[in-house]
Amino acid sequence: MRIAVVGHLCLDIIPNWRRGGLDALKPGTIVEMDGLSFSTGGVVANTGLCLKRLGFDPILIARVGSDHLANIIRNIFEQQGVSAGYLHRSEGTTSYTIVLSPPGTDRVFLHYPGCNHEFSLEDIDFGAVEASFFHFGYPPLMRQMYINNGEHLAAVFQRAKEAGCITSLDMAVPDPNAPAGQVDWKKILARTLPFVDIFLPSLDELLFMVSREHYAALQAGRLQLSTALLDELGRSLLDLGSALVGIKLGSQGFYVCSSSRAAALLGEQWRSRQLHSPVFQVTARGTTGAGDTTIAGFLAGLACGKAPEDAVTLATAVGAYTVESASVVEGVPLLAEVERRINQGWARGQVTMAAAGWRPHGTGVLLGPQDGAFHR
Repeated sequence: MRIAVVGHLCLDIIPNWRRGGLDALKPGTIVEMDGLSFSTGGVVANTGLCLKRLGFDPILIARVGSDHLANIIRNIFEQQGVSAGYLHRSEGTTSYTIVLSPPGTDRVFLHYPGCNHEFSLEDIDFGAVEASFFHFGYPPLMRQMYINNGEHLAAVFQRAKEAGCITSLDMAVPDPNAPAGQVDWKKILARTLPFVDIFLPSLDELLFMVSREHYAALQAGRLQLSTALLDELGRSLLDLGSALVGIKLGSQGFYVCSSSRAAALLGEQWRSRQLHSPVFQVTARGTTGAGDTTIAGFLAGLACGKAPEDAVTLATAVGAYTVESASVVEGVPLLAEVERRINQGWARGQVTMAAAGWRPHGTGVLLGPQDGAFHR
């Protein structure tokens, strides 16, 4: 099946900051840069271009403005060998992020949502995505997708299901002080997940939406992460309608659980699974975009009909290539090269969270005590 990646897209504008720190930014002063680079950001670019580098031909669907920023994005897509034909040009300004990254200092992002806030059903050619994997990302950064208790987001996924797609959804942590941080995400998930086959949030995104108490503990470094907590979260999301839930855990890897409904969508081997794929060992250069490329690896495994243990392994392996590269996607090779490195004995990282009753599989994946009977 072909893969469509839909939703948030922006242009990253990155001054090459070589000298001094953020304290140099004072009214009336000039801070000299050593050049400028452009990069695409957001789920459509990160997941979509990663799939292209793995050897797929993804359909990338997003909304851009009628401005020079949109032209730069189109040029980048063309350089990567991806069609920009499904980027809907609209009035207004293309979303952008100015990335300030002085040496020795964490980055600061100046983000403008732009026309992402107006993304709607009309931006999607459902005829082009018929019977494909339909992956949508970052609704908390797209106003039309979270207003009215997610009415438009649910409509997008309902239309995708009517087009015969296998649907998946990725999230983003909303700004607590912005309108997206004030809406009831539990209601939005309850409305949308009946049409979402595969739900793929990160742990922090998920906890922000369903348990602010756990989210606050995570942010403060007080959360005791365990497979028991992940099982509880996974079951609640399967109860809302998703067939499969994958939770990105950063340095702790990728957790997946599924219901019996997953068998009809993905094959009998996916029925009621309970899996955890630890990360692969790398020398880390950055984590930006690693969640998006982890999803690309997982979707690649699903599209190729891989066994569940192999699909979750591909997810963490592709994410690892991003972590060891200075760029989100430039270090990702063809899928065959990823598999070659895995098969040559690429070492896994250590799992430190509590995982009572979990057992190792020959691939390096861990199987839960209820694997095969997790959710009927």
